[in-house]
Amino acid sequence: MRRFFYDTSNNTNTPFPKLSAFSIGASVELTESIVHHWCRVLRANIGDQGILFDGFGGEYQVELQAISKKHATVTLLAHTNDDRSAPILTKIGLVMSRGERMDYAIQKSTELGVTAIQLLSSHHGEVNLKPTQVEKKLAHWQQVAIAACEQCGLNRPPLILAPISINDWLKSTTSATPINTETTISPIIAMLNQDAYYQALQQPADLRLQLSVPAAGQPAMPKALLTVLQQPVPYIELLIGPEGGLSNEECAQAADVGFEPWQIGARVLRTETAPVVALATLHALCN
Repeated sequence: MRRFFYDTSNNTNTPFPKLSAFSIGASVELTESIVHHWCRVLRANIGDQGILFDGFGGEYQVELQAISKKHATVTLLAHTNDDRSAPILTKIGLVMSRGERMDYAIQKSTELGVTAIQLLSSHHGEVNLKPTQVEKKLAHWQQVAIAACEQCGLNRPPLILAPISINDWLKSTTSATPINTETTISPIIAMLNQDAYYQALQQPADLRLQLSVPAAGQPAMPKALLTVLQQPVPYIELLIGPEGGLSNEECAQAADVGFEPWQIGARVLRTETAPVVALATLHALCN
């Protein structure tokens, strides 16, 4: 069955209730984006069934009850409490790249269960967004993550955080700074920041790792990694630089706030490949 993210923000001043506010058998109005995708693009009919999830855990099997030109309602048939979130909380500080490479990095990181992605600009980075571009690009990248959730079965979308300079981000990692939902997160998922699952990101990470270029004499794996992965729900922050790498100053600043170098293999990975390899490796080591 098709899966759809139920956007409780509804892009209006009147947010929709969480799905958990309804009882099984209740009628629920679909959001505009689902109406467009399911009813118009996919030409769904009354009686067709699908899956809704709103990011607060679990998902609902629904059946289309009524369809009009601009609206549609469904009946909630059943609730499944499955949480397919990764057993590791991960936040990636990712220096932005251009075009499809950035979309790829976000899409595949989502499929591998990343919890949040902090977009970064850096000295050697290719992308520096103008203030007028941030809102549109942030909404686009959040939609890339949501579409990946709909495809892969994840029912808690990662938070895509508005870009800041790598220097500012590294300074903020030493303190628990609440996320400002008005400026940092797309309105699409702003309400999710109130959920306990995402609130855990406000705490200091158990381990900070900087993916680095292979270097002689550098350990392949930080000694603390395997120990941290044995914790019930480890929280790991990853720093991934641009194609040109981080500057010496940025590397030194990262080391000063506790980021340990981590080289995975003997090859130099592209910036869109590194998150995939890092997350897959963490999950393999955790199992």
